[in-house]
Amino acid sequence: MHSVEQVPGRDALSGARRVVVKIGSALLTNDGRGLDDAAIGGWVDQIAALRQAGVEVVLVSSGAVAAGMVRLGWATRPTSVHHLQAAAAVGQNVLTETYENHFGRHGLLTAQVLLTHDDLSNRKRYLNARSALRTLVDVKVVPVVNENDTVVTDEIRFGDNDTLGALVANLLEADALVILTDQEGLFDADPRHDPRASLIAEGRADDPRLAAVAGGGGALGRGGMATKVRAARLAARSGAVTVIASGRQPEVLCRLIRGERLGTLLTPDQAPMAARKRWLAGQLQVRGTLTLDAGAVRVLRGSGSSLLPVGVRRAEGSFVRGDMVLCVDEQGERIAKGLVNYGSDDARKILGQPSRRISELLGYMEAPELIHRDNLVVL
Repeated sequence: MHSVEQVPGRDALSGARRVVVKIGSALLTNDGRGLDDAAIGGWVDQIAALRQAGVEVVLVSSGAVAAGMVRLGWATRPTSVHHLQAAAAVGQNVLTETYENHFGRHGLLTAQVLLTHDDLSNRKRYLNARSALRTLVDVKVVPVVNENDTVVTDEIRFGDNDTLGALVANLLEADALVILTDQEGLFDADPRHDPRASLIAEGRADDPRLAAVAGGGGALGRGGMATKVRAARLAARSGAVTVIASGRQPEVLCRLIRGERLGTLLTPDQAPMAARKRWLAGQLQVRGTLTLDAGAVRVLRGSGSSLLPVGVRRAEGSFVRGDMVLCVDEQGERIAKGLVNYGSDDARKILGQPSRRISELLGYMEAPELIHRDNLVVL
């Protein structure tokens, strides 16, 4: 079914020097039967081979909750946060030990890195996480990253490890994000129900048509093809290509890095953003919304200027200085995101006003801009 030839667009993979590999719960647990030790050993062997070839690999691994469910004897995924946390706490130990044993066969050390959304939404903690991961890679340790499901709540979770994988790719400026799943890739229809469904071999990460053919998640994980398409779009912000491929294909990682045509390749269509812009674009949680007038929208999109209070019509939500807010036009379309210089109460007092009146209206002036251009990214 698949060709082994080098194809256009795959050169980014064959030349990749830093790769983030995400493995999903259905693969790791053999569709819920417990951790698949043999399969995990196979993926570890491939990662070790890539390391030997000079490719830096960071592993984003699901499976803690699913492994914990098996250990606890639970047949169905719980819905309550506390039961999910308990399953994650039990399963994470099993998962970590399994990886440590298999990488140890190759003389490789692993490091467990558990992240929450707060770790990547706080600028200082974001930089600390990046430094820690880069140092681990530099000293030849394989980081095994997972969401910290033991302490995370619905309000601060990433939502799925596909998104986490994309954010780690942004964090480390990786060349590629490889998402291993139990499907061959992204199809133009659901192959489980439509025998005429065809694999989409390549596409643009931001192609809106991809979302229309992406389906939902399975029983074990929170993700599905829709989350993988969104992850590809997010990874593309830092210039990374994304491959969605079957983890059950023999030697899938090594074959992909050789440029073989496997799975679905989704490529960026823009130059990599500056590191700070990439961090801003990756933030999922916003504390408020600013509605801009047509003139402000035109300036932001046309010249990348700062957002001045004179161009803002409304401020919704409760936020403080330094919080992330979403900027929309008067029809509600997303325009930009950025870190505000004023809290919501003060922001409402200066909306629509020229910057020279800020001191008069507030009794102080933190900055002439509501959002400085260095802290703002156009979507």
